Amino acid sequence: MWNMSQLLQAAALWIYLLLPSLLCANMRCYYSPILEKGEKFNLIVSECRPDEICFKAEGRYGNYSALSFRGCMAKKGCSRVHKIRIRGTLYTMSYGCCDSPYCNSCPGVFAKPLVITLTLLTVAVMAGIL
Repeated sequence: MWNMSQLLQAAALWIYLLLPSLLCANMRCYYSPILEKGEKFNLIVSECRPDEICFKAEGRYGNYSALSFRGCMAKKGCSRVHKIRIRGTLYTMSYGCCDSPYCNSCPGVFAKPLVITLTLLTVAVMAGIL
């Protein structure tokens, strides 16, 4: 049987392990390592740190999109471009960020929910639905 000291230690450990996830509600994003275009990978859900948001990166070799990469990054790293060398080839990596959960799942352009809503409303008004 457990004594009071062991119960308090177990409760403290439980609070220590679960409290950050209850309070922070950190953003969840998809992660994939740097992949060559056309290479398949099952996306992994990752939890970002409190100061991070989702990103999707594209690696270009000249005019050709050759690499992709996604995960979490600090807001200050968004919209940056830098060079990366992989197997002797120099690629230009461009990063785009989004700030809603799982928003880096598809290959499309990142759009904020307000932009999407306004676009749908405009189309509905023009089509005579509203």
